[in-house]
Amino acid sequence: MSKRVMMTGNVATAEGAIAAGCRYFFGYPITPQNDIPRYMSEQLPQIGGVYLQAESELASINLVYGAASTGAYVMTSSSSPGISLMQEGLSYLLGAELPAVVVNMVRGGPGLGNIAPAQSDYWLSTRGAGHGDFGCLTFTPDSVQELYDCTYDAFEIGHKYRLPVMILGDAMIANMSEATRLRERREPPTQMPEWAVGGRRNGRPRRVVNSLWTDVPVMEAVNLRIAERFRQAAQEQTRWEEYGDDRPDILFTAYGISARICKTAIDRLADEGLRARLLRPITVRPFPTDPFARWAGQVERIVCVEHSMGQFIEDVRLSVDCRPVELISRTGGVLMTPEEVIARTRELIAS
Repeated sequence: MSKRVMMTGNVATAEGAIAAGCRYFFGYPITPQNDIPRYMSEQLPQIGGVYLQAESELASINLVYGAASTGAYVMTSSSSPGISLMQEGLSYLLGAELPAVVVNMVRGGPGLGNIAPAQSDYWLSTRGAGHGDFGCLTFTPDSVQELYDCTYDAFEIGHKYRLPVMILGDAMIANMSEATRLRERREPPTQMPEWAVGGRRNGRPRRVVNSLWTDVPVMEAVNLRIAERFRQAAQEQTRWEEYGDDRPDILFTAYGISARICKTAIDRLADEGLRARLLRPITVRPFPTDPFARWAGQVERIVCVEHSMGQFIEDVRLSVDCRPVELISRTGGVLMTPEEVIARTRELIAS
């Protein structure tokens, strides 16, 4: 039977990975996600796993590449500047069609910035993964429980589509504590994937993992194959949540910590007689375009709330056929309050 345990988002992320069968973790310390490698360093050696602190984020992501090529469940975690350093390795993972889980607990930027919560890595996470046409499948949890659940799911999802999966959190959710329902830890898969390297043991043909394709038509075929997996993932893995009035005048949209702030604002606006609803993407790659398109013609106003200068809003605008979308935002690690969202909403209505 599952049990509920009080834990931080960082610890829940790490425990979710272990419960899913992850036994390999390579990383480099950076605040605000340091409790993930700390927990992994304590737990993995006790259950026959491998924890290794690399000399840099570049080394971490290439160690992930090596473990992923054997078909292992493998994870790394970092925060904004560290994820920037991993971009080349992420592109190599994509080019070699290797699954892995990468956690980004976003902090204020650009540059070294600060260790406060931010959402300014949205483009990095949804358009990133280095050079080439693709990015990571990306989940955006808004609670400690959802960090645990999304991380748990990410390994099977990554292996199903042979794609890296990004868990996009932030400094607030990473370090808040909430009761979290845990699952029984399961063992890693025992059957080696058909594509994984591992020698010619037991008559198995030799396998090669590679992201270098000098034959141009072959490179195009690889890209088309990866694109088809993205399309399949969009059909099967797109997730979102809706909250609030069933007949709203205003549609709020937000993800992560911004969505939690919006829920409180929506409840308080309802007390004033203003009908509002939240559409919260849980996946942002793939993006839940259908519910946005459905609501776009039913509301008077669409308001995007995010902790960046306006990155997430671009996907929202594309999903509502370029209808006007208004922005409420803070940046640089400044955390907005429900009162601020309410005040800005009143201003928008009055304008």
